[in-house]
Amino acid sequence: MSHTVTVTRTTTTTTTSAIIINTGFLKTWPGVLKFFELILGVVVVGLVAYYKNTYIKTDVYLFFLLMAVTFLIGTFLLLLSCLVSISTASILPKTIYIFLYHLFAFLLYLIASIVFLIEVDKIRNSNTYEPLFAAGIIGLIISVLYLGNTIFGYRSYKGL
Repeated sequence: MSHTVTVTRTTTTTTTSAIIINTGFLKTWPGVLKFFELILGVVVVGLVAYYKNTYIKTDVYLFFLLMAVTFLIGTFLLLLSCLVSISTASILPKTIYIFLYHLFAFLLYLIASIVFLIEVDKIRNSNTYEPLFAAGIIGLIISVLYLGNTIFGYRSYKGL
């Protein structure tokens, strides 16, 4: 006995507009360092912007604030792109960009923090001395975090 069978195939394509967060990136050392760079950067910018002292040279103050804001924005964008894109989190660290970004961030933040601390030390009797000194010290800590990410970026770029 023979039967006739008709097979119908339907292909359905669905798209989603949901944003998937790559939380696994925050479990890596570069992700943790970037997160703390971001948090401490917000603290530094907040302190320096709020406790502006007229006795500090304007160029030193602006250089420190400029470095803090610049690398705060850059680190935020790097962290955000690695959190919302799994492919970015895996491809970007293998490029020379991550190494160079963190190397220049380390050097410029370190220089800005040292010069800022030297200027802040001259205003010991001011009521804004302690918050500005804390901002300078946090700037040094952030530069050490950037050094750590520089090392990770170099090792990732070289495939070590």
